[in-house]
Amino acid sequence: MINIKFTRKNDSITRFVITGHAFDGKIAHDIVCAGVSSLAITTVNSLETLAHFRPLVEVDEVEGGFLDCEILSDLSDKQAEIAQILLQNFENGVKAIADEAAYRNFISVT
Repeated sequence: MINIKFTRKNDSITRFVITGHAFDGKIAHDIVCAGVSSLAITTVNSLETLAHFRPLVEVDEVEGGFLDCEILSDLSDKQAEIAQILLQNFENGVKAIADEAAYRNFISVT
């Protein structure tokens, strides 16, 4: 199961951690993993290109199934605003996947 945990401070998302594997299909055919991975990678890349800062990111490039993304606290107001839009969009996306009856046994969002 893919577990996604969001951490908040003052109602703002400050971190998300993704662990586990969905095992919803054979390798390269796992739609839950592909959806979550796509949303997560796009979010991290967009923090860099649109909010113009690099979040602290740790991944397991060997085994996969782990991504930790933490937002720095020394952002400008504009960077913080853009970051929250991107992070809330990511949260909405993974919650939409988790709400689908066919996928809810493969993903947990807290």
